[in-house]
Amino acid sequence: MKTTTVETLAWVLIYAGLLVASLGGFVQRQHDALGWGLVVGGGVAAAAGVALIVVRSRMQDPPR
Repeated sequence: MKTTTVETLAWVLIYAGLLVASLGGFVQRQHDALGWGLVVGGGVAAAAGVALIVVRSRMQDPPR
């Protein structure tokens, strides 16, 4: 994978995961199980984004 692709995917996962997790917090008021599912799913996506940032930090930059 190219480094720019990893960077983009990492930030998309982080921001989308946090958005879904916060949406799950609001949904919990009406439907507890669905709300927790969204919170957990969003948290997993955000954690995957953080892991990709670690992966990107260890990747070699392509020569120019």
